[in-house]
Amino acid sequence: MKVIRVLHSAFVWLWAVLWSVVWISLAMVVSVFSSEAALAMARLFWSRPILWMVGARLRLEPLPDVDWSRPHLFAMNHQSTLDIPAAFAVLPVNLRFVAKHSLSQVPFVGWYMRRTGMVFVDRSKRARAVESLRLAGERIRAGANILIFPEGTRSRDGKILPFKKGPFALALEAKVPIVPVVIEGSSQALPADAWTMSPGKAIRVKVGQPISTEGRSEDDREALAREVWEAMARLHREIGGKSGDPGGVEAVATPAEEGEGEGGSGKPLQVA
Repeated sequence: MKVIRVLHSAFVWLWAVLWSVVWISLAMVVSVFSSEAALAMARLFWSRPILWMVGARLRLEPLPDVDWSRPHLFAMNHQSTLDIPAAFAVLPVNLRFVAKHSLSQVPFVGWYMRRTGMVFVDRSKRARAVESLRLAGERIRAGANILIFPEGTRSRDGKILPFKKGPFALALEAKVPIVPVVIEGSSQALPADAWTMSPGKAIRVKVGQPISTEGRSEDDREALAREVWEAMARLHREIGGKSGDPGGVEAVATPAEEGEGEGGSGKPLQVA
């Protein structure tokens, strides 16, 4: 059984790379005419075949009454590499994200991200990081939807980790609502520290009501981060997750934790 799972995982990874190369090549051609159409290809054509090949069963709770024509910042917990195709598959809008500057140099992936207006941040230089935050805010105000993982890394135990405050500075800068999105089960299909997959696992996703940023200032970003964390913890429990009561400061990362994070993946990053 273990041998079969290893062979299946190796085949799926190879297929996923080839499928992504083909899809990105087509999207690059489309982006010459429309970056929005190239983004739409990710959610309409790329994402669901990835999940299908893994053998994951995607289950989306009924969507809330949200004005999808308005720009939003989507905050999502992070368990697995599969969270990205799952987000593309379930959210009915084109998604952009803030990513490490090094990803802009990656063949195919970096090319696609540049062509579709993703925002790159160089966190080694504060001035450039602040400029990236300003640019992301402009993109949102112009109508872009941004997806962020405010934990900054994948959870190893399935519980929602403390949030970095940077993404909430972005929401306050852009003055747009934050939509909480929670996922459960993706770590069972593809764990954070493994490359082998477990077919047949259910991935459950639930989208919450938007949380307004109106009337808030930059000084409110920690309180806003805590409010979003608590809302996501409630949603996570509703779909079988393990997240509990924040119990105070655990909802927000400490200053020492703000600089920590995971490198080397294509996931949306915190801006801190």
